[in-house]
Amino acid sequence: MISIQSSLTELERRHQFLAAYLDCYLQALQNIGQYAVELDNDLTVHHRKHLAALAAEVAGGNQEVLLESRATLRGILRDYRDQAGGYLSGLRDELAGTARALEEILESLGQSDGDHEAQLRGALTRLREVAAAGEHRAIAAVVAAAADTIERSLEQVRKQHQLTVTQFQVEIRMLHKRIDSLEAAASIDQVTQFESQAEMERRIHSTAPGGYCLLLISARGLQRAEVQFGAAVAGELAAAFSKRLRNSLSTTAVVSRWGAELFVVMLGVKKSEATATGKWISDHLSGAYVCLKEGKTVRPVLQLNVGIVDTAVGDVPQRIVQRASAFLGIRT
Repeated sequence: MISIQSSLTELERRHQFLAAYLDCYLQALQNIGQYAVELDNDLTVHHRKHLAALAAEVAGGNQEVLLESRATLRGILRDYRDQAGGYLSGLRDELAGTARALEEILESLGQSDGDHEAQLRGALTRLREVAAAGEHRAIAAVVAAAADTIERSLEQVRKQHQLTVTQFQVEIRMLHKRIDSLEAAASIDQVTQFESQAEMERRIHSTAPGGYCLLLISARGLQRAEVQFGAAVAGELAAAFSKRLRNSLSTTAVVSRWGAELFVVMLGVKKSEATATGKWISDHLSGAYVCLKEGKTVRPVLQLNVGIVDTAVGDVPQRIVQRASAFLGIRT
């Protein structure tokens, strides 16, 4: 009896712990949505909506749902990070354009200020000369008074102009500071921008054969993901694969994209090392990738086919390009 009572007490304690853990998880999901930085209204609303939907799913405490939620939460956060980065980048470009426009206005004001003031002061001098030489004192007095009035008005305009220029300068400085802060806020990992096929071909023609190998990669599944899940998921899948590919290579490797599912990497290594790198990439980058579709986790699959083109001293660059194209199924 004592043993059964002790077991029941321990079971109840474990149940309480699990309930507390689940409550903490739900509170964490709520807090993530509540304290998300509000950039674009629609962007933040969708982010919170996806988090709320995830919280509703895991509230039942089902183990499979809880385990699945880990990937879903990671996808939601990654998606919001990428969209926020794009929004900040656009805002940064907009502010930079505004700053340039203000600088152009300021430069224009500075160039025109001297010309207009010189012309007006020249006209005032002539007015005073006419007034001094006038035979009719009444008319001369009126002209002289008008000249004085114009001069006072000109001085007021000049002061107002200087104030406007100062305000523009302050605004430009504030915009530049804002741009700097946005650049810092947007300093997140970005997808590597691979070279085009034409750029890689030019690189092959300008690099002496024998000192490098080409790693040829066919990533089947990118186009299928677009058909099955839509363009957004296909883009996310391509970005995830590109990032993993870049992280799998040395910093000196040059990566290019020759088609929707075709990639060519220039490696400054011997064939044996390039072969080992290709096998590692094939083994570790093939398979299912976790992506997000309307706040739900989907798992499109990539199947990699990797080949090697070795180069030797005396090889003709055009022939190297043809061998790479033949493996990738590109007509030349």
